[in-house]
Amino acid sequence: MHAHQVLILPGWQGSGPLHWQMRWVEKYGYQVVVQHDWLRPLRGDWLSRLDDVMSDLSEPIFLVAHSLGCIQVASWASISKQTHKVKGALLVAPADVEAQPMQDAFSSWRPVTLKKIPFKTTLFSSQNDPFCSVARAKTFAEAWGSQWVDTGLTGHLNADSQLGDWPEGHAFLNDLMKVYEDGH
Repeated sequence: MHAHQVLILPGWQGSGPLHWQMRWVEKYGYQVVVQHDWLRPLRGDWLSRLDDVMSDLSEPIFLVAHSLGCIQVASWASISKQTHKVKGALLVAPADVEAQPMQDAFSSWRPVTLKKIPFKTTLFSSQNDPFCSVARAKTFAEAWGSQWVDTGLTGHLNADSQLGDWPEGHAFLNDLMKVYEDGH
C-alpha cells in the first residue's frame, strides 16, 4: 500500500506529536486531514473538508479516525458520494458528543449518525475512556456495523494513554489492508 492511501482523522484539537496518529504520520508518511478550525469543530466544515480531500484521491483509501474523527467518519459516510473509495476504517475511541459535559461544545455534531457505514470498520474502545462509556461505544459499533475491540484500561487511546506507536493498532490496519489486497 502507498502512504497516500491512508488518511488520518484526528479529533477535537488535533493530535499532538506524541499521539500515535502523528507518530504513524511520521513513521509511515500517512496524510492528515487538516481541519480549518481544530478548536471550534463544526460538523459541516469537517465533513466538507474530508470530502474535499477525498475528491483528490483515488481508491483504495483507508481511514484512521480518533475521537471526534470517528463521529466525523460516521456522519460523512451517511451523506458522501465518495464512500466507494474507502475500503476500511479504524475508529478509535469515539467521543460521545451527546453525553454531558460535551453537549454544549459539540452541538453541531448532534445527533450522532447511527447508520451502517458502507465499508468495513473496526471500533476500538477502552473500559475507562472518560469521553465514551463502554455501553455507548458498543451502541456505536452495532449501529455502524463495526467489529468492536475492547482495549482494556487504556483511557482515551491518546498520548496520555502512553501507547507510543501503538503497534497493536497498526497491525489491525495492516490486516485490513491485506484483506483488501488479497481480495483484489
